[in-house]
Amino acid sequence: MAVVNGKEITLPQLNFALDQAKAPENADKNAVRSQVLQQLVDRQLLVEQARSEGIDKTPEYLNRQRQADDQLLITMLAARRLNTAQLPSDREVDAFIAGHPGMFANRETWSLDQVQFATPADPNIVAEMQRTKTMDQLIAVLQAHKITFTRQKNRLDTAVIPPELYTRLSTLTPGEPFVVPVGSRSIASIVTGKEPNPLTGDQAKPAAVGLMRKQQTAKSIEGLLKSLKSSAKTEYQPGYAPPAKKS
Repeated sequence: MAVVNGKEITLPQLNFALDQAKAPENADKNAVRSQVLQQLVDRQLLVEQARSEGIDKTPEYLNRQRQADDQLLITMLAARRLNTAQLPSDREVDAFIAGHPGMFANRETWSLDQVQFATPADPNIVAEMQRTKTMDQLIAVLQAHKITFTRQKNRLDTAVIPPELYTRLSTLTPGEPFVVPVGSRSIASIVTGKEPNPLTGDQAKPAAVGLMRKQQTAKSIEGLLKSLKSSAKTEYQPGYAPPAKKS
């Protein structure tokens, strides 16, 4: 398809890139092919430059490459499990839909008023925040302890909320904040508006099947990992072993 400084860009490479591009059905196929091929040429030129600068020999590159290879293998393993997973029955699908109202019949889009801040290390401050019943009270706690924060508006589709959390959030009094940790930070939110957005009928079942298959795949991978751990011989250097499980 093209040769860049003696290195060939093959038809399988081009076809894979075209598949990844996901061009619209009505797009000019020749124009798309030409554009994608040029992108491959440009990428190859930049790769050659990176190699000429020795980037591919650095420890950081080697570690990132190893991590990327590992993640790709795990992702493809999960995809293989997903593709071979048994489809749920109609009864199982109906039960799943009924058991997840926040994703289907009662699905809503929530408008949120949010405050983002670094999660306090002091458990007493965390407990103090948990006792607040309004956003103003929570902000007052942050200000009292000189914790900087940012305020923002956001929207949340209840379909992405885990069922257990959805049940808890549904019982909050209007204006009561809920706090979700995100890495080393926390986001406190109050619901300022709710817009019905139900997913029912013919639209609900395909979505439910997709979610059920993903959950089934996750359980399959979890079971596989447990089995692999039990049969593997893993030796840790002194001081690096995980803590022993409490009986």
